[in-house]
Amino acid sequence: MGAEHEPVLLTEVMELLRLNGMERSKKVVDCTLGLGGYSREILRAFPEAKVYGLDRDLSAIVRSRARLAEYAARFHALHKNFGGMGEVLTDFAPFDAFVFDLGVSNMQLTEADRGFSFQNDGPLDMRMNPDGAAETAAEVLQRLSAEELAKIFWRYGEERYARQIAAKIEETRKKGGSLKTTGELVTLIRDLLPAPVQRKMGTHPARRVFQALRIYVNEELEELEAGLASVKRFVSPGAIVIVVSYHSLEDRIVKHTFRTWETEEKIGIVLTKHPVLAEPREIEKNFKARSAKLRSFRFSAKSGGKTRGKRDKAK
Repeated sequence: MGAEHEPVLLTEVMELLRLNGMERSKKVVDCTLGLGGYSREILRAFPEAKVYGLDRDLSAIVRSRARLAEYAARFHALHKNFGGMGEVLTDFAPFDAFVFDLGVSNMQLTEADRGFSFQNDGPLDMRMNPDGAAETAAEVLQRLSAEELAKIFWRYGEERYARQIAAKIEETRKKGGSLKTTGELVTLIRDLLPAPVQRKMGTHPARRVFQALRIYVNEELEELEAGLASVKRFVSPGAIVIVVSYHSLEDRIVKHTFRTWETEEKIGIVLTKHPVLAEPREIEKNFKARSAKLRSFRFSAKSGGKTRGKRDKAK
């Protein structure tokens, strides 16, 4: 199967689900299915639960179905981004829990031909749905001006040297060159930034630029906003929403949304007044957990989406 999937903050996610009565027959949406790490644990721990997994990456759908074949009667993998969940969930609603694990999956990072990793050379793609119509990262770098690229690098990656890197990319284009592989982009950044600057960064010098390009190519922030907005249509009374994010841009959206639901719309309560962080032991085992933040919200017993399912009545 290739990459192993280690769900981040799994213990904390499962505890929140238990506190919300998952021992009873419940329906859960795993909004970021990946290789099915959360889904597998939910199906294993709660024998009455049904899980509906969403992913825009068809490879994730195929692999998760194979990994979770023993739970086929209770597991449904749906090829759709969570921003468009309304197109596939309507007939199964309402749901008792939604779980989001944002960011890029281990599967995508470790497969060089997907173009997400600055550590493995491969085509500069970065599309989470390579069968979709979105531009590749290479096409973005070829099309946009230095000013536009600088804005992307700063907004989505908070890259201090955004202007210098963007200017170098444009200069490369004007000389007839292009950046088609991850290795070429990494080399450009390494050659541009002085060694003392790179040492002070404390991380790989290309990390922020890669993050920014990935977010832009996949419209990740827009997807998150759309996904959270859609959740309200499909929840049962008392449903819970759990979101694990990995950078401040995502966390800010989740925090603001939950606060709005609680204080302005008054449709439930925020369960995590402060984000839940990974314990040092988990970070030692799974480096991805170092930047993870978990937030959770519970809808009130009187609230709930208006959409009601049809298919599950026959199951």
